[in-house]
This record gives sequence, structure tokens and C-alpha cells, in this order.
Amino acid sequence: YGRKTAGTQLVTDGQQPVDDWRNFGDEPTLMAEKLKGIPIVVDENRYRGGLFLVDKFKPDVIILDDGFQHRSLERDIDIVLLNSHDEQGDYKLIPYGKLREPIKHLKRADILILTKTNITSPSSYLIKMSEKFSLLTIKSQIQPSNTLYNGNKFVPVNKNKRIIAVSALGDPRGFHKTLEQMGLAVVNKITFLDHHDYVQKDIDKIIDKAKTHNADIIVTTEKDLVKLKKYNFDKFDLFSLGIQFQIESKSEKELFNYIEKRLSL
Repeated sequence: YGRKTAGTQLVTDGQQPVDDWRNFGDEPTLMAEKLKGIPIVVDENRYRGGLFLVDKFKPDVIILDDGFQHRSLERDIDIVLLNSHDEQGDYKLIPYGKLREPIKHLKRADILILTKTNITSPSSYLIKMSEKFSLLTIKSQIQPSNTLYNGNKFVPVNKNKRIIAVSALGDPRGFHKTLEQMGLAVVNKITFLDHHDYVQKDIDKIIDKAKTHNADIIVTTEKDLVKLKKYNFDKFDLFSLGIQFQIESKSEKELFNYIEKRLSL
């Protein structure tokens, strides 16, 4: 997540705000802002982090992010998310592809969620894999907000504004496609590596591009706003575009019925 610390770190107890995202990473900091009342811990040793949560907060359920490979921590349910943009060529092992382990290990999963299906239909390869391993397969969408947020207030989306799109994501295609589908006037796109720690040189580059392309505002992701909101962008306002994760009602019911049955809730 781009954090500069190590060991067990309490991001939030569910009440206290995060002082510096670098201590915990960009994604945990964003989750702390959005998931009020939920304790969040980061730890490279997931088992140790889980024990800390159990000891301090006595939770009924622990959700582990990005933990399919963490065999030392026993899970009751494994949910794997795959990007609908991905093709068969993406599913080679690192460094030739995205995978940390072979695609055949999907057989260990319980549920497969195909993401961003409203932006790109899942490839035939992804559908074939889900059928091969008889996984409960759920299609999800991302729906953009009709407002932009600057860290203090929300403003309506204005399609007449010329936009510079800035992001540091593993795959920025979904962000760019969402802006396009909304009919926004994106005049330039600036991308950085995932979890990028912005410095003043980056900000100067963004401002220069905004001036060159006669932009009105700068739009970024919620995750990037966590890192960018402390900077001054000269005459340009900085906003994030929020998104919601959605599953159609029938699939959502099927998903929660499966989880409740497995966890005996």
C-alpha cells in the first residue's frame, strides 16, 4: 500500500482519523476515512495482525484484503476479484503477467467476483475459468458519483469543465473509461505507478500540463486524493471522483446467502 512503516500498525480504531497516510498506506487510509466505526490494521504478517485485532477488538468477522496467498492464516471463505479488462495473456506469473501463483489455483477459491463489467464485458477466458472450477461467480459494476469532492465539500459534476485526469493505479483504464462514459471533457491523462508517493516535482508537472491544455480542474481518484490534498495546485481546483461497488440484487442475495450459510450466521 506504499506505507513507510513495518510491523503491526493500527490505522484506526474506527473513531480516530489518520494523521499521515505514509504510516499505513494509501488504501488503508482511504478505508479509514470511509468505514467509520470499523477498526483497521495493517501488518505484513497477516496472522500477527489478525491476533492483534482479536485481542484488542474481539470482532465477529475479520476481512483480509489481498490475502489469497497467506496460507498461515486460516480463512473460512476465499473471495477472489478479477478485473473484467483482463485477457488470458494477463494471467501469467510475475514478471510476465499479474499473477503471484498459477491461475489453476482458483480451485481453492469459494467465490469469484468479476469487476467493472459495466465498463468491459468479461473475456471468454474468465468465464471459462469460472465454469471450470465451478465457482460461485458474481458480476459487479462500478458506478461513479454525480458529484466531485475536494476533501471538504461536494460539488456537482460539470461536463463543461476541461479536466486533467491524474491517477496512480495498478490499472488506470477503468478510471479513464469511467470519465469517458460520463461524458466529461478529459483533455489530458497523467498516470503514475500504483501507490505512488507524490512529491513537489510531480505536482509541478500536473500544473504545467493543466496550463498547457487549458484545463479548468484536476480530477483524481479517491485513493489519490488522500495523498494529493495537502498540495497547492496553483489556480486549479483538485477533486476526486467517488465510485460505488454494485452487484445486481439477485446476485447480491445469492452472495450473502452463501456467506451466511458458510459462516453459520
